[in-house]
Order: sequence, then C-alpha cells, then structure tokens
Amino acid sequence: MQPSVWKAQSLFPDNDAKETLHRLARIIYAESGASSLRSVEALASMTMNLCATTGRPLPEIIFDKSIFESLYENSARHQDLFANKECPGFQMCMRVAKRAAAGALPDAASGATRFHSADNMPRWAVSEGYIAEIDGLFFYK
Repeated sequence: MQPSVWKAQSLFPDNDAKETLHRLARIIYAESGASSLRSVEALASMTMNLCATTGRPLPEIIFDKSIFESLYENSARHQDLFANKECPGFQMCMRVAKRAAAGALPDAASGATRFHSADNMPRWAVSEGYIAEIDGLFFYK
C-alpha cells in the first residue's frame, strides 16, 4: 500500500524539493551506510510511512533527531551526512529518495514508522517487537 501522502507535491510544503531530497538521501546514506539496496529502500519507506501516518511533512521529519541518530554531532554516523555526492552509495540513496518521494517505491519496510541500528538500542525499543531486520537495521510499527 502506498499512502497518498507519498506524492511529492504534499511532501514539500516549502517548494524546496531538491534540497529536501538531497538531505533525505544524505540521512539514508548515513543511517544505512548504503550497505544494500534493500536497507536503503527500507529506510526510505520507513520515512515515507512516518509522513503518511503522522501527517508531518518530509522537511520536518528529516530534521528530527529523535528519529535519526546521525543528526547528532557526537554520533558515529554524523560524518556520513557529508559524504561525497559522487560516491556510488550516496548516488544509490539519491535515486531511492527520488523514487520514494515520487510515490514509485513500494513499501519495503512493511509499514514500519520507527527504526534503530543494531549498535544503538533506544529505550523505546526495549519493550517493542521489531517487524523486520535488514542489514543491521531494526524496523518497528
């Protein structure tokens, strides 16, 4: 199921789609390490699911440190936000971000709206059961 909010026009209330897509791709790259297409698609899907279920616009979600650990300057993943845009892994993340925002990416996260990496167990996840594990990323509804 693809929520209608996945359509690009509703994701970008500030009409700055290019900058938002670029930032989304950087976050996906930092959080997934671009370890596989499957993990990149799942993380993009989870982000779009979060837009759909909360009604929050994508630009707001991609600045939310409670969702993306890499946004913290002391995070081990923070430097990956500044990856070279010519890096093949980043280019893959950019292509997936574009597909997700265009509504052309099937939900690869089984409806998940939260995630964490295997090396960072947030307090909220302790009592939750994850619905998918993809390349060291755990996804939750």
